[in-house]
Amino acid sequence: MSLPKFKNFNLDVYRPGKSKLRNIKNIIKLSANESALGTSPKVKKILNSKNLKIFKYPDPLSNSLKKEISKRFKCDETKLICGSGSDEVIQMICQLFLNSKDEVIIPRYSFLMYRIYSAIVGAKVVLAEEKNFKVNVNNILEKVSRNTKIVFIANPNNPTGTYLNYKELIQLRKKLRQNILLVIDDAYYEYMKNKDYKSGLDIFRTKENVFILRTFSKIYGLASLRIGWGYGSKKIISALNRIRPPFNVNAIAQAAAVEALKDTKFIVKSVKHNLREANKLKSFLSTLNISTNPISANFLLLNFDKCKLTARSVYKKLQSKGVILRNVEVGYKIKNKLRLTIGSTKENAAFMKAMKGLFN
Repeated sequence: MSLPKFKNFNLDVYRPGKSKLRNIKNIIKLSANESALGTSPKVKKILNSKNLKIFKYPDPLSNSLKKEISKRFKCDETKLICGSGSDEVIQMICQLFLNSKDEVIIPRYSFLMYRIYSAIVGAKVVLAEEKNFKVNVNNILEKVSRNTKIVFIANPNNPTGTYLNYKELIQLRKKLRQNILLVIDDAYYEYMKNKDYKSGLDIFRTKENVFILRTFSKIYGLASLRIGWGYGSKKIISALNRIRPPFNVNAIAQAAAVEALKDTKFIVKSVKHNLREANKLKSFLSTLNISTNPISANFLLLNFDKCKLTARSVYKKLQSKGVILRNVEVGYKIKNKLRLTIGSTKENAAFMKAMKGLFN
């Protein structure tokens, strides 16, 4: 049977961190930057409710959720759009703005879906080199051409854990052409407590040529429900709503996200836990000559360059003990490094115990 001809995409498929191991049931999964404390008790109450009308279509515009986002972050409700994860919002941004002759600038070591969605719509992906795994403003500006349409920045950056301070972000926007869209992904902003950092939303909420991405998959613990949002000019939001799939955010995800936003105590608890456990892990890793990035998110990038073992060997040996980290050589092409999610206290203790076994 013959098939109609379909497009052949020459791109690397996104490969998420492992979540299962053969012949090992009780695994410690520290590969996907998921919430260490799970999700809010208020969310669990919603999920256990018998009043969930799953036989009904959800609100196509996620109005209740947008109202809660607007209230929580003091932003204009009419400039919000919700998606099935921030991934979907990234995809829609690429569909809306990019053509085959357009160029997109992305830091070399950054979230892979920026380049994947850009390539799918036919745009040319231009990678800007980083310095010591940190996004470099000058290197981005040097890559700008007359065809540049979008610059993607994850801040803090995944998987490196580095970040641009607010002065650097302002400088970048100021020096880019006005008709280049700057997309700032605030996925991990809640974990950031450094004084020189400000979220993209806090800096640029009134800028027409900046688009902000946020997610409920990290600190809010709703990764499985797939929900995120974007914030931009009314013109951009109106255009995005024309190409947004109908009923793209399910009703359970909308209800859970509303409750997650209301539970500020859970967020404070999660941030405190992350800082305490990250410091504990950094201190432990230093005894093994494994350096890491400064604490900026719910993960650490482990550098094995001065360590007696390689990242590749540690990755494999940890799996034999039921512990999974993210191999950043796959997809990101970062050699001799592993990304470690800050887990629960119990998970982190298990990781450190396993590491001690490898190095003794």
